[in-house]
Amino acid sequence: MELSAEPVIYILIFVGVLALVEGLYLTVFGKSISLNNRVNRRLDMMEKGAGREEVLEQLRKEMSQHMNSGGIPLYSMLADKAQKANIAFSPKQLVMVMILVTIMAFLGMTIGTSAALPIRIFLSVAMGVGGVFFWVSRKAKKRMDLLEEQLPEAVELMVRSLRVGHPFASAVGIVAKEVPDPLGTEFGMISDEAAYGRDISESLKDLAERMDMQDLRFLAVAVTIQQQSGGNLAEILEGLARVIRSRFKLFRRVKAITAESKWSGMFLSAFPVIVILVISVLKPDYYDEVKDTALFIPLALAVGTLLAVNFIFMKIMVNIKV
Repeated sequence: MELSAEPVIYILIFVGVLALVEGLYLTVFGKSISLNNRVNRRLDMMEKGAGREEVLEQLRKEMSQHMNSGGIPLYSMLADKAQKANIAFSPKQLVMVMILVTIMAFLGMTIGTSAALPIRIFLSVAMGVGGVFFWVSRKAKKRMDLLEEQLPEAVELMVRSLRVGHPFASAVGIVAKEVPDPLGTEFGMISDEAAYGRDISESLKDLAERMDMQDLRFLAVAVTIQQQSGGNLAEILEGLARVIRSRFKLFRRVKAITAESKWSGMFLSAFPVIVILVISVLKPDYYDEVKDTALFIPLALAVGTLLAVNFIFMKIMVNIKV
């Protein structure tokens, strides 16, 4: 039985592309950019000697650079996710990373496979662009999940601060010091902006819109209403924290209930691709008798389109909003 290692090489090259992007990111910005650090990135930058104004300027630049560059060709589809992930790479740097990993993927396929030049070019571009898009999407999802998880704890910390007599601005500053990334840096920026004269409710609204997060909108609205009409902000935020925790628990419960359906959808979507890869490895000449016929390419494209449609519909069916 003749075996072909080319499908395995393609998979290894794609994994290498993801590892290369992550390695470049950590090399350029260091471990402080990671969401796993106890000390958030803002405090880490200040401990290294950067001034408060300098840190705020740098973080605000990173915060808005991707949405301001949505006009770059093909970048608009990545800008929203890069914004939510707060990728420190500038848009031009991210495009350069795409080009670099595309070249590396092309060299890898040139050395390790015997594919025709058009196929190598197509696959290397798909791996370079798709790999960066997949990496940014994973970063955005991880960051948004952490924000949702940290928010009720941060609100409860503000409630305790308010009850011992701290003003709301000081409560936000305490969250900025005590909570790790990503929420710690975001609230640190709000605290810094308040110190330079900006209204806290406006900063909270901007954060909620930038993250497109409903719970943050609730927080911004609660603070705005309290500023305009008065009332006990600690009690308002305590009720809000309970609501956020309840929504979070409900979301986790729904996620657990739909886990089987999601994995079934993923399996049904991935199974045909896995079968094709296995056939290509175990019997590379399996399609030799039909690949030169006129219908082979149109039917292959049709199958690929149906697989993509199946994946999209499976994702829609199990994506339950809470």
